[in-house]
Amino acid sequence: MEAKATTLLGFFEENQNNQFVIPIYQRLYSWKKEQCEQLWDDIIKIGGNDKMNGHFIGSILYVLDGNTPSSPLLIIDGQQRLTTITLLFIALRNRSSDEVKILEKFSRKEIESYLINNNKDGDKKFRLILSESDKDILLSLIDKNKRKPSEPSVKIVENFELFEKWISEWIKNTGKLETIFKGLEKLMIVWIALEKGKDDPQLIFESMNSKGIELTQTDLIRNYIVKETEVEKQEDFYNQYWRAMEEDFKQNETLFNRFVRHYLTIKTGEVPKIKKVYEAFKHYQQKEGIEIENLLKDLQKYCGYFCQIAFKKEADKDLNKALGFLVDLEMDVIYPLLLELYSDYKDGVLSKQDFIPIIALIESYLCRRAVCGLGTNGLNKIFPSFTKKINKDQYLESMKAHFLSLEKTTGKFPKDSEFKDSLITIDFYHFKKIKYFLERLENFDTKEPVDTQKCNIEHIMPQTLTPKWEEDLGENFKAIHEKYLHTIGNLTLTGYNSEYSNNSFREKKDMEKGFKQSPLRLNQSLKDLEVFGEKEIEKRANDLADWALKIWTYPKLDLETLEKYKSKKAKKVYDLSSYKFSSDSRELFDILREKIKAFDEKITEKFNQKYIAYKFFKINFVDIVVQNKGLKLYLKMNLNELQDEIKEKLKIEDVSNIGRPCVGNMEVELETKENIPYCLGLIKQALEKQMGGRNRQ
Repeated sequence: MEAKATTLLGFFEENQNNQFVIPIYQRLYSWKKEQCEQLWDDIIKIGGNDKMNGHFIGSILYVLDGNTPSSPLLIIDGQQRLTTITLLFIALRNRSSDEVKILEKFSRKEIESYLINNNKDGDKKFRLILSESDKDILLSLIDKNKRKPSEPSVKIVENFELFEKWISEWIKNTGKLETIFKGLEKLMIVWIALEKGKDDPQLIFESMNSKGIELTQTDLIRNYIVKETEVEKQEDFYNQYWRAMEEDFKQNETLFNRFVRHYLTIKTGEVPKIKKVYEAFKHYQQKEGIEIENLLKDLQKYCGYFCQIAFKKEADKDLNKALGFLVDLEMDVIYPLLLELYSDYKDGVLSKQDFIPIIALIESYLCRRAVCGLGTNGLNKIFPSFTKKINKDQYLESMKAHFLSLEKTTGKFPKDSEFKDSLITIDFYHFKKIKYFLERLENFDTKEPVDTQKCNIEHIMPQTLTPKWEEDLGENFKAIHEKYLHTIGNLTLTGYNSEYSNNSFREKKDMEKGFKQSPLRLNQSLKDLEVFGEKEIEKRANDLADWALKIWTYPKLDLETLEKYKSKKAKKVYDLSSYKFSSDSRELFDILREKIKAFDEKITEKFNQKYIAYKFFKINFVDIVVQNKGLKLYLKMNLNELQDEIKEKLKIEDVSNIGRPCVGNMEVELETKENIPYCLGLIKQALEKQMGGRNRQ
């Protein structure tokens, strides 16, 4: 390891023939306006003060990626500063000309030398190469001939435009760029060169934080994944899996971090602490012994599910609408459960007919608890274990039963009376979810929903009483005002909040665009009223609460059904995540599974502890056992029923006289895709044999 202090410009000049490259395990460019503003202010300050000789902005840690002095420099730490300075260089170059040389190093040509090495061609000429998601937009800013990406990095574009704006304002106010250039000359760094083969750059990256921005949990996870991957596969894995997920999240690091936390909650049954997600991820991978590529595939699968839900992209309109209500509630705690349900839906374990009512049930549970003032703190312990306690053969019924089983716990599902009483009496105006509730009340059970986005909350009886309102309310106007002002009976939605102001009820009703002309359902009951006092507020509140009971329903099961769930100890439920697939065996299984189900619509699938059974009229015709390298199939057939060609192609054994995990008496090994057609032929033969037997009954 070698280190030296120098100017930032000196570092660029000393490495004129080296390209600065950001390795794939590095984070995306993420400096915010505040960091750019601090750098800009520092440059202006030192540039305008001749007594200040230098200003330290941090270190640049790198390793030479090759055996020649001109090999690329892999930047381990300092990429945020290098990228930001490069954006400033581009903005300055665009405002400079070849004719004007303000200071020795600052003609347009000299500035361009910090961006481009004219002795090289193609992408090798660019002095700085960012990681894939950021690379193209930076190159297109440097060279107008480079194609602009369709989805450019938001941070790079925003910060480049900031520098353009600040430079324009500076020129407008001072008429010159000299101060900026002087400031750039005084920026100091310490470069630290690692020795390849001796110093581990990824280990150093993991142990340090960049100046100003702490490494996120997903930064550390990405680094870990790259470190655990064979060198020749690193770039492919990054592009195929990790970069694809970053793009799914539209470069929203916060959302990505939240998703990984939800994923680990599903897999481990425990909610990792926000600052311990990386440690939990590493522990999970090492404890389960999961291959990195298999883990990435699974992570990407759930990432797809999360984005379908969070960005409201589910193709089925009814399902998307139901999920959208939960998304709009903005309660992070539900996602582990929601992702498991969605996974079961995609795997065919949970039907749409059950999924939508289950989503509505979860919404009711959350909304009722919120209105009743029951906290969400304990829900992160309730939701992650939910699917482990239900019978997936009776998905909706057992979900209702489990919700009802929480009655005497802190996680209870509030009953109708408690929900209605709270809804009528609470301070609804300051209720966090007021807009959500009023919008749902307005648009429930209609095929012509109203866009309420431009509406505001309106107090029908105003917050400040006029003499007319005092007269209309009667001698107890103070008590009535204090008791009912912020309750749901006195609140509605309108786009004409400022026009209504503190007008009397009759004026609010009869004026142009008043309640009488309002198209909103929430205002229909106001049209025929002559006065709006205590009785009217109470009646309106009661009517709205009855309407709310139809939207956010309480789970109902008859006593006999409920008793069935109370008396039986919950049976362990298995699904696809219960089996240890390798990437090879999962690919074989997915192909085989699809083909088997296509044979006949009456075929059912059952997940057992050690095998997956495919049944025709409740009788197994093939069982599948997951292996590391492939699959083992067990069929109800005899060897003498097989064609010689199939015997030659497949590894088949009669296991009728030895122990086996399932029913079939003939074992077939499947390890390659080429043998799938032969296995399908056998499975079809076993199915037809069973169909024939049933037809003879």
